[in-house]
Amino acid sequence: MTDNDRTIGIGMVGYAFMGQAHSQGWRTVGHAYDLPLQPRMTAICGRNAERVAAAAKRFGWESTETDWRALVARDDIGIVDICTPGSSHAEIAIGALEAGKSVICEKPLANSVEEARAMVEAAEAAASSGARAMVAFNYRRVPAVAFARKLIADGRLGEIRHVRALYLQDWLLDPEFPLEWRLRAEIAGTGALGDLGAHIIDLVQFLTGDTVDSVLGLTETFIKERPLPAGAGGGLSGGGASGERGEVTVDDAALFLARMSGGAVASFEATRFATGHKNGLTVEINGSKGSIIFDLERLNELQVLDAEDPAAEQGFRRVLITESDHPYMEAWWPPGHIIGWEHTFTHEFADFIRALDAGEQPRPSFADGLQVQQVLDAVVRSAAGGGWEKVSG
Repeated sequence: MTDNDRTIGIGMVGYAFMGQAHSQGWRTVGHAYDLPLQPRMTAICGRNAERVAAAAKRFGWESTETDWRALVARDDIGIVDICTPGSSHAEIAIGALEAGKSVICEKPLANSVEEARAMVEAAEAAASSGARAMVAFNYRRVPAVAFARKLIADGRLGEIRHVRALYLQDWLLDPEFPLEWRLRAEIAGTGALGDLGAHIIDLVQFLTGDTVDSVLGLTETFIKERPLPAGAGGGLSGGGASGERGEVTVDDAALFLARMSGGAVASFEATRFATGHKNGLTVEINGSKGSIIFDLERLNELQVLDAEDPAAEQGFRRVLITESDHPYMEAWWPPGHIIGWEHTFTHEFADFIRALDAGEQPRPSFADGLQVQQVLDAVVRSAAGGGWEKVSG
């Protein structure tokens, strides 16, 4: 960061799907919002020099690195954005925080509770020097979700009693889909549970203000082996030769019941085998005075029921979340002009930048990410043992 122009350099590690989404957020955030610090897309990092150079040109980054250690050592980098698989989150985040950089890290925070706890300790130690850390649960920044949280916090739903959360995808239906990194426990940690389940765990806790207290879980892997990808390495024997297959070591689907700290009961479902569902995230929250339903595939809308309306008039009503006084919408278009999935990254980066400038802890913090990791761990333990498991503190 410089005192004259109040800019802060961004260094991003990773350039695939999440790297592209985060790049979109960094490109637009300084134009959409009047920020106290202007982010500068200083450097993007990846191990393949040719591919990372192509990503830098396509996404708008000024320079490249092929070693994250070189990236975090640069004086022109103030924020390190981690978009890599979970197996590298802890090492990069801790290294960046120890170098005095603020960090935003993709979810789930780590591949284990132990790694996540080490990241929290590093974030707490770095905070004394002004560095801050946040985990990137971007769905908190959907305007309809933020508005629903306000309704619940204001007591509009009354006592929260029942929660349902689903995250349904179908991209693994083909048994010949290759054994990519998301299907390997040593890289991804878990499968649908961490990839999708982490999102709905965080969303339910964010919306209700309660935490998951205990769980009863079930996981299943439907296709046990898949073709090795061409040129596969990292311990996959055969290097992707024709006809060779490797073991899938993560779950394809995870379901669990939960008791919430506030007394509500909840059900969670995450799968990459829900035929016909592309990105079907839905959360329904039922209270003593009303209910809300959010559907990511209709992300500009919120379904709201007020149980205190006359019985003859009750029913879910559609609220279009595009007014300028709805959360985050002041930066965008006239009422009725909808926004999309990519805007969630713009919103989270705006919140992050503002928190850094104010010297405040951005949310969700690494401690919040650790708490979600503890829920994931409890589900894994429950699925293995067949009984209820307490979420460790």
